[in-house]
Amino acid sequence: MNKLNNVEYAGFWIRVGASIIDTFILLLVTSPILYTIYGKEYFKSEGLIAGYWDIIIKWIFPAVAVIVFWIYKSATPGKMIMGIKIVDMKTGNPPSPSQSIIRYLGYYVSMIPLMLGIIWVAFDEKKQGWHDKLAGTVVIKD
Repeated sequence: MNKLNNVEYAGFWIRVGASIIDTFILLLVTSPILYTIYGKEYFKSEGLIAGYWDIIIKWIFPAVAVIVFWIYKSATPGKMIMGIKIVDMKTGNPPSPSQSIIRYLGYYVSMIPLMLGIIWVAFDEKKQGWHDKLAGTVVIKD
């Protein structure tokens, strides 16, 4: 049964707000850990990667956390605060693990060409970014 009759799709700005909240939360969690491991010089460094723990904390942990939130809550904390959630565009159910992984990787596809795939949300009929289209998901108001 399709649960997407009479839903309101979440637009560009509410999703930007959720993203800002999520980024702030991630910084609150990861910055103290990185400071503990690498010291204050880490934050002054212009290098791309400081070491093994840098990759784990800045790249792998956020990816796993976001995907787990999408699978179990249909939303990250920022989306929950903003009252929006991610669902399968055909059924309205929470995204599957494979949809969640494809959606996360799709963010990179969406960002590479001058963020065009993200900005696409503002103009799309169902407010889908390229990452949503790749994964078969939509973001709706909860």
